[in-house]
Amino acid sequence: MARARTALLICAAMLSLAAPAAAQAPAATYVVLGAQGPVARAVIPAGTTGLAPACPAIVVDGNSQTMSLRAAPDGNFPILVCEFAVPRTATSASIAGQPLPLPPADKLTSVAVFGDTGCRLKADKNAALAARDTDEADEVDESGKFQDCNNTDEWPFAPMSATIAKAKPDLVVHVGDYLYRESACPSGDQGCQGSPHGDNWKTWAADFFTPAAPLLQAAPWIVVRGNHEICKRAGTGYARLLDPTPANGTPPACVDLIDQYTVTVGDRAFIVLDSSDAPDDCPNSGCDSKPYADQFKAINPAAGTWLVTHRPIWGFTNSKGKLGIRNMTLQAALATWNGAPPQGIDLVLSGHIHLWEALSFADGRSPQFVLGDGSTQLAHKISEDLEGQAIGGTTVAAAATEHRFGYTLFEPSKKGTHWDATFYDTDGKAKLTCKVEASQVTCNKS
Repeated sequence: MARARTALLICAAMLSLAAPAAAQAPAATYVVLGAQGPVARAVIPAGTTGLAPACPAIVVDGNSQTMSLRAAPDGNFPILVCEFAVPRTATSASIAGQPLPLPPADKLTSVAVFGDTGCRLKADKNAALAARDTDEADEVDESGKFQDCNNTDEWPFAPMSATIAKAKPDLVVHVGDYLYRESACPSGDQGCQGSPHGDNWKTWAADFFTPAAPLLQAAPWIVVRGNHEICKRAGTGYARLLDPTPANGTPPACVDLIDQYTVTVGDRAFIVLDSSDAPDDCPNSGCDSKPYADQFKAINPAAGTWLVTHRPIWGFTNSKGKLGIRNMTLQAALATWNGAPPQGIDLVLSGHIHLWEALSFADGRSPQFVLGDGSTQLAHKISEDLEGQAIGGTTVAAAATEHRFGYTLFEPSKKGTHWDATFYDTDGKAKLTCKVEASQVTCNKS
């Protein structure tokens, strides 16, 4: 009897080892865009059936192929991240029956842009400063900040994503800062009660993938890295989930500086420059701008290119009633080109400052949009007139600012002579429209 029982246990163990991989339903499917083109991703829970999970199949133009493993599960990320480089010529793709949004083959007709979307949970100023020298001073001045994550009026990323998805943009550009839940919710705070925190899958799901779900299904994304995704913060999650460079069999790891790369979508080129760790201020030892100067030197833009980088090259803040200027490191790096981007860059898109700003300059350099009002707690309102203000070796020729949550939709004019940028609130109501040309931006209230 004992021998029979032992034989049965051995057989059961062998059957368990030989069990096929489980077909888990994806927790998220999406498309990110890199230099190589569109990359389809699927996030697969690491087994609720007791069987080993596996990467799903992807159907491209009617042909089924198996996705490759990008990142295996671990303690903080109990998920498989799977990926597949979709050919630029593909016209359709789907995972588990869910159609994937592919970039247009010819002309871009609409680009939705926003950034700084996570729900802020930050213990206090001292913790922020210890984490990143003085970099967080503007974000966390005065005291700890705990946004009401459970209230869509206070943190409207989910309804805003649904609103943008209904507009069906050809492309979404997120200018960085996805994960803001860095500290535990204080006991008794109903606004964030039950929230996860830290660089792990639960937090990435709560702060980004769940609220962004309808928009991830509606359009492909350019995903810029923000200062919240540097290696000492949420860099591991960014490398696993969003960095568009295919792993090609090597587990993704966080690096301090991602080399600039160009994304081509339809008839438009976007240069993505990693400014995530470029200090806004460098008062004591001066700016270590060489790494960023080298990145700028590697740029060889075609005419009409847009430069996308998290920290604005030129931006304004209001800290305790005093007007501040951003970003000194990038401005020093640009000295190679007399303070302005190389010829061919028509527009700079950024976030980081939790406001909406549109700036054009007296010397005709590329206009700058600051679009960091994507749902993270807003910065102090800029009350001063920015026209005539000195910045980066020039002065502001025209400026518009908004102090509210929202997104911006860029669309080519009917005649194709310029782009129109319309700022919408989270409900999709137009608040401001700007005429965007290669050397100037002019805005009018809607």
